[in-house]
Amino acid sequence: MSEIKHPAHLEEERNPVADFQNAWEKYGKQASYVLLAIIVIIGGYLAYRNFVAEPKEKAASEAIFHAEEYYRLDSTRLALNGDAINPGFLKVISKYSGTKAANEASFLAGSCYLKLGDFNNAVKYLKDFSTPDKLVQERAFGLLGDALSEQNKKEEAAEQYKKAGTYFEKDELFSPEYLFRSGYLYESLGKTQDAIAMYKLIKDKYPTSQRGSDIDKYLARLGVLQ
Repeated sequence: MSEIKHPAHLEEERNPVADFQNAWEKYGKQASYVLLAIIVIIGGYLAYRNFVAEPKEKAASEAIFHAEEYYRLDSTRLALNGDAINPGFLKVISKYSGTKAANEASFLAGSCYLKLGDFNNAVKYLKDFSTPDKLVQERAFGLLGDALSEQNKKEEAAEQYKKAGTYFEKDELFSPEYLFRSGYLYESLGKTQDAIAMYKLIKDKYPTSQRGSDIDKYLARLGVLQ
């Protein structure tokens, strides 16, 4: 004879289908909203990337082409402002904000303004630029130091040159030069220990560079004898 189950045992037996139906009735609407929101977000991102961001990047890349040509030819004003047909860096920055080309245009515009002696705008556009390319970023830091130095903002310039000189240590050409400029400005400000620190970096890291070859005389005049 089969065992007769106690009613308590019967209550312990669960019906998965019924449980799911109950849970769905209770939480199904909220889950649907969450799923719909995820689909909308992902769809919106893909639509933005495919129909807005990528076409904008392509248009910006094409727009900057002639300005870069003018820059290479040292036609600074045309590079900045463009000609009757083609936009310059300033137009690319304003029209294609957020693109790689606009970011590059900020660096090149800052360089152009530095050549033209417009140091305020040089600072403005160089500060707006950033890149993961260490060599280019180092150069941007250095140009910003040049612009600040021309404004007679010696301490800011010294800090900027220090940033440039220590940013990409593998660069044995520009790094020691920027370190020297930083040290020289610190020295002119009477910040002897800061100047010594910059000169010692040149001596330790770049002894065979042009600045490294005669850095001992700068250290000696600050009382650091070999």
